[in-house]
Amino acid sequence: MSGETPADDGDPSRPDRGLRRTAELAGIGVTGVVAAAMLGFVLLYWAQDLPVASDLYAAFRSFGRGMDAAFGTNVFRHPIMWQSMAVGVLVGVVAPLVGSFLVHREMALIGETLAHTAFAGVAIGILVTSSTGWNGSLLLVALAVGIVGALVVQWLTERTDAYGDVPIAIMLSGSFAVGTLIISYGDGLTGVNIEGYLFGNLAVVTPEGARLMGMLSLIVVAGVALTYKQLLFITFDEQAARVAQLNVTGYNTLLVVLTAVVVVGAMQVLGVILVAAMLVVPVAAASQIARSFRETVYLSVIFGQLSVIGGFAVSIGLGLPSGGSIVVTAIAVYLASIVGSGFSVKAISAHG
Repeated sequence: MSGETPADDGDPSRPDRGLRRTAELAGIGVTGVVAAAMLGFVLLYWAQDLPVASDLYAAFRSFGRGMDAAFGTNVFRHPIMWQSMAVGVLVGVVAPLVGSFLVHREMALIGETLAHTAFAGVAIGILVTSSTGWNGSLLLVALAVGIVGALVVQWLTERTDAYGDVPIAIMLSGSFAVGTLIISYGDGLTGVNIEGYLFGNLAVVTPEGARLMGMLSLIVVAGVALTYKQLLFITFDEQAARVAQLNVTGYNTLLVVLTAVVVVGAMQVLGVILVAAMLVVPVAAASQIARSFRETVYLSVIFGQLSVIGGFAVSIGLGLPSGGSIVVTAIAVYLASIVGSGFSVKAISAHG
């Protein structure tokens, strides 16, 4: 890759390099433990009536009351807050994970596009609910519409002669227009808080939504882990990947579908308007100080987690919307990374 030098990878035997790698792995380890704990809570909440699970769930509730006593709050004893935090923590993992590939492929806009497509899915779900009395999950409808939208974007990009971002821009404005028309047509027919889906709201997260996010997170992490080398190849040299007869179209489609999956899950706490920020801002922060693509992935996940936890603290402490609090915290992390990097610009190595 042009602009890449052997020094980009660093020497693992150097003390500063070894300390840096240890700190990154420790951060990833802590993030993994927190995410696993949140997944555990979602599972316990679902299975709380079973004999063993009920005891563990009671212990978790006691732990929450202890946290309230320690911090002087009245938050952690409520299951609804834990399931909201579980969704946020999982978003802090999977959004930067997928966003690392999108940012380096200059496809950051696609996250915003699929968020608007998912909003159209929510609108369709609301209309179906109001017209038929169906009581299913709006998120499942949004997920289905979001995946279809991802496939349409990929199809348009592959088969039109327009500039690369033109189909994405058309889909972005078109899907949001469809969503607003449907919402206006069905205005007053349901009691759904549409502003919660637009701007993010902890109250939007339901037990079903938390379980869906848990399942989707496992799918995204597994998908990236199993296809990491292929996604890395097409990210940094798509033409060479085609020459090597790699199924570039298939992996591009996989990436946009994974993006749609992340967007639908993240929409619960970030809202349609702000969801794309978690795909981009932690990755931008990591890129300021990372020396390789793998290091960018590690740091973006760590920064994403810091943004979510810090944002929840601001939201709960000041009674502010969760989406804006998380994004503002992420931007603060980004600015801090610029200061910490000494305003330097480095080439990112695809190795290491």
